Amino acid sequence: MLTLRDVHTFYGKSHILHGVSIDVNPGEVVGLLGRNGVGKSTLMKCIMGMVRPTAGTVVLTIDGTAFDLTRLSTEEIVNLGVAMVPEGRRLFPKLSVEENLLLGAFRPAARQAIAKNLSFSYEAFPVLAERRKQLAGSMSGGQQQMLAIARALMSSPKLLLVDEPSVGLAPILVSHTITTIKQLKDRYGLTVLMAEQNFHQAIRIADRGYLIVHGEIVFGGRVAELEQNALVKNYYLGSAA
Repeated sequence: MLTLRDVHTFYGKSHILHGVSIDVNPGEVVGLLGRNGVGKSTLMKCIMGMVRPTAGTVVLTIDGTAFDLTRLSTEEIVNLGVAMVPEGRRLFPKLSVEENLLLGAFRPAARQAIAKNLSFSYEAFPVLAERRKQLAGSMSGGQQQMLAIARALMSSPKLLLVDEPSVGLAPILVSHTITTIKQLKDRYGLTVLMAEQNFHQAIRIADRGYLIVHGEIVFGGRVAELEQNALVKNYYLGSAA
């Protein structure tokens, strides 16, 4: 279980997150919904230890043991079983598909499962198997997104963070990518927190969601409640004044 309480962050003098509190329960897909530039990626980086909150708590509970992520390095957080698919994919363009995948398995707990995870990645994304020797930088945007997701799975994660999976993809690829995240979640028994500005795609697989506006959580609830919320209608559905 992931719990954030009253998290504040700054970039210099700019106040980015304003008292953010969210919960991600075991086995859920939770959508963090919001337009570009509202703090979604910053929140993800707080969870990964890449940005340190100036106030608040970020706690990951695994098998009854609580870990304060604000006191851990990014490497230590990854070693707990947290993996992130970053916005923009952040692949190693001059390395092959397979080399990128193997780099995803650097955490000690994942090394014994390299063969199994590599086989599963190729099963989930057959195009990666076909192009395993191809340089990552020469692939299409959709193929690179598949590779970024598969690289995260190579670490045998318990919690998967996915930051803006739809960015830069054609609509049909967005739908395929979101569906694949749900399939992988079910097969691996993952807990997923997905930051996404494409509301309609995100709610297809989310159990619950939070709407973030200007660094604040302004609403949280199950999908049916989100669809009826006036702010959601205003921001995404165009049916509120």
